[in-house]
Amino acid sequence: IVAVFTVACFKRVPFSFFPFQIIKSLGYNRLVLQIGRGKVVPEPFSTESFTLDVYRYKDSLKEDLQKADLVISHAGAGSCLETLEKRKPLVVVINEKLMNNHQLELAKQLHKDGHLFYCTCSCFACFSSRTLFFFSFF
Repeated sequence: IVAVFTVACFKRVPFSFFPFQIIKSLGYNRLVLQIGRGKVVPEPFSTESFTLDVYRYKDSLKEDLQKADLVISHAGAGSCLETLEKRKPLVVVINEKLMNNHQLELAKQLHKDGHLFYCTCSCFACFSSRTLFFFSFF
């Protein structure tokens, strides 16, 4: 899984809430996080069954997207289009605090067209068995 997050989401979704167990239970064994300018910098780790890689920026996400089985991203147009061009399953996490929320508009339309699933930053922190069902659609 490649996850690309905005600073705003990490401010409201503490990293401790990140759903590692759900991700592992779905058969994923590696999570790659691009955290940008985030103040929260998760510590990369590796166990026998799971690896977390973390970086701020790369010149290109192309290699990570090629390897990804699932992408969780903010709903910026560039991130969405680049992921969808690679034909990767995509879940976008909307920053509902943005003014004139273009991310929400884009996510709703791409969801309506069958290209992705979406939720908000606050909803992302509320992972439950219902969310497990949501992710199992991929």
